[in-house]
Amino acid sequence: MIRPFPAAALLVLSLLLTGCGSEPDGNPLAAAQPIGDGDSCHVCGMLIEAFPGPKGQAYLDRDTVPRKFCSTTELFAFLLQPENEARLSHAYVHDVAAAPWGTPDDEAFIPAGEAWYVVEHERRGSMGHTLASFRERRHAEAFRDTHGGRVLAFEEIDLALLADLGGRALPEMSGHGRH
Repeated sequence: MIRPFPAAALLVLSLLLTGCGSEPDGNPLAAAQPIGDGDSCHVCGMLIEAFPGPKGQAYLDRDTVPRKFCSTTELFAFLLQPENEARLSHAYVHDVAAAPWGTPDDEAFIPAGEAWYVVEHERRGSMGHTLASFRERRHAEAFRDTHGGRVLAFEEIDLALLADLGGRALPEMSGHGRH
């Protein structure tokens, strides 16, 4: 059984992810790293570059190398686990408005806690449904208007939502290059 993520824990996680860009000791946060040809997803092991849709990265504790994810859904599945939430330093997702869906650009990473997410849309990512992530709410709303779904803030994403999204059958979509 999946239990809901406590609101207080989401608040703490959000504060960690939307901090001022530096660790408590004043050192700057590690930047997002390029996705390389051989990089595999920390959760499923799939080659990240082989699949469309926004990707994610997470730094735990004082990691100097991020854990990389083939989709934003995989990133959140990892982040929302209590053992990871307590160790999280910061995370990044692609800004879909600044990167093509098929091959997201490494320059388009943004802090995950500051992003807006569209769920229940018609686009497919590496593991089926993925959360379309955007720096600006207006871009998320435009994506929603074109591809369906609903717009959520980082704090509104929980394990119950991910489980619901994972159980949805999505239509096959083609011809959607960049949005």
